[in-house]
Amino acid sequence: MGQMARFGIIGGGFRTQAFLRIAQELPGQFQISGLVVRDEAKGQAIEQQWKVRTYRTLEALLEKEQQDFMVVSVARTVAPDFLFELAERGIPALTETPPASDLEGLLKLHELTLRGARIQIAEQYHHQPLHAARLAFIQSGRLGTISDAYVSTAHDYHGINLMRRLLGIGYGSVRVRAMSFESPLIGGPTRSGPPTEETVITAQRSMAWLEFEEGKLGVYDFSNEQYRSWVRSSTVTVRGDRGEIVDQRVNVLADYATPQHLDFKRINKGENNNLEGYFLQGIMVGDQWLYHNPFLGARLNDDEIAIAVCLSKMGEYAAGAASSYGLPEASQDHYLGLMIKQAITTGETVTTERQPWA
Repeated sequence: MGQMARFGIIGGGFRTQAFLRIAQELPGQFQISGLVVRDEAKGQAIEQQWKVRTYRTLEALLEKEQQDFMVVSVARTVAPDFLFELAERGIPALTETPPASDLEGLLKLHELTLRGARIQIAEQYHHQPLHAARLAFIQSGRLGTISDAYVSTAHDYHGINLMRRLLGIGYGSVRVRAMSFESPLIGGPTRSGPPTEETVITAQRSMAWLEFEEGKLGVYDFSNEQYRSWVRSSTVTVRGDRGEIVDQRVNVLADYATPQHLDFKRINKGENNNLEGYFLQGIMVGDQWLYHNPFLGARLNDDEIAIAVCLSKMGEYAAGAASSYGLPEASQDHYLGLMIKQAITTGETVTTERQPWA
């Protein structure tokens, strides 16, 4: 995909590791100029592990390095400060989700873009192979007119991003009803690795019903343990008047009297005596390719493939291409996520307002 992208990173936390892995796996497409890591010991550890340069301040990095754009991979509470600083210097920025903590922060960033700031958001979920294949099938028109979607695969703004794309929703008003409840669950893997003993944790599940003014329904359902739990799976259902997608199954009409039952099938290299390497080639439904991996040969998991797409599109944007996933989209997704939390807290139906970024 695209041309060589050279970028710096602000932050040295968990999310930064994904950018480092991608650049290491795809050296012909991505180069990292350096990282801003305030803690010196942490910076030295990153230098030793990843063979990249680190700096204690943004000023120090910009003084020594050249890059097409900067990746802002820090907490949502401080990310806007860096976005304002980069905007003042005329440097395009790809920032992590969400771009700000609250509605006030989103509105300030919107005003910043009106003054010329070039900001994109690293929202990767709709670029993950299976989600991208589902979206391609919907866009083919074979499901007909889409009416509703059930999304239980990602939290807050990530889940809303998928929901809005599956339904083809813009920035209109939404009625939100929501609730949450707790239940016991055997603890699974964490960021640190697999469990070392049996524990019982409290899983908090949030559910919301979003009635969009376009006449479509979205159901949001998620508990954070889904990301890593071995016994809590992801589920996505999308319905149209001519068919439906249920996870990796498609039920669709060839004509009014001819149903078809198909599956999303991953095509991997490196299996069953294939010696081309080990990587995802793409995803098919029936005899049609719905998704082609843009990074053939690279040993990346689905989430890393999706983040690599974000980086590639950011490189194109920094070079003058159109926005791919900008602040208006990200702000709307985060705003609806905040409204779900408000509906849970108050127990009341919340009706959203059209925001300036629309």
